[in-house]
Amino acid sequence: MYPAELKYTRNHEYIRPNGDGTGSVGLTHYAQGQLGDVVFVGLPEIGKSFAAGEEVGTVESVKTVSEYFMPTDGEITEVNGELDAHPEYVNEDPYGKGWFVKIKIKGGLSADLLDSAAYQALVASESH
Repeated sequence: MYPAELKYTRNHEYIRPNGDGTGSVGLTHYAQGQLGDVVFVGLPEIGKSFAAGEEVGTVESVKTVSEYFMPTDGEITEVNGELDAHPEYVNEDPYGKGWFVKIKIKGGLSADLLDSAAYQALVASESH
């Protein structure tokens, strides 16, 4: 449920480092489950830079509107335009078709990111 190749934030975003200084960012399986059916994802402009922890956009579900945050310092290189027509991808395939943005990582991955085991422990502690 929480792939080992991903790194996670305490706010339930993930980054999939691609090994070439880039990465894909989205919401974790846990986060999409908490939100319920996603109906809209607000995506940033390509070329915009964000610091780790900075708000990137919003996710609207049938239950609520939530912000999502940058997991590490980076510049937006691509946005998932498919989410305009298919926001349900966030629920159906959060680590595949449901990614939000691709970034050029600046200065390496944030030291605050969690590995899969630490993230699973975080989710377990929040579920009780």
